[in-house]
Amino acid sequence: MSIRDTNTRRRGSDSLFILVTYDIKNDKRRLKVANELKNYGERVQYSVFECLPDAKRNEEMRRKLAELIDETEDSVRFYDLCATCIGQVEIFGMGELTEDEECWII
Repeated sequence: MSIRDTNTRRRGSDSLFILVTYDIKNDKRRLKVANELKNYGERVQYSVFECLPDAKRNEEMRRKLAELIDETEDSVRFYDLCATCIGQVEIFGMGELTEDEECWII
């Protein structure tokens, strides 16, 4: 698995918008992957997370997930979405698009 740089930054933010999907055969590994992804984003479906890491955490997330899976049995996919693509996301039914939390420094 290769880790690559990406430039899909959200407008006005240092965060990237990355959709992560996975298909993990082993229950124990699947739970580890899901728990690791909770550190980077929000679960939006059973095997789908919307993640908003900065460049450093993006690299860290990909490295950690690569270490958790068995590449002969499992699959993790990363979809880096550009600002235009994010603006065209449609959601039918429950749920909202994951967004950066506002942070106020006083």
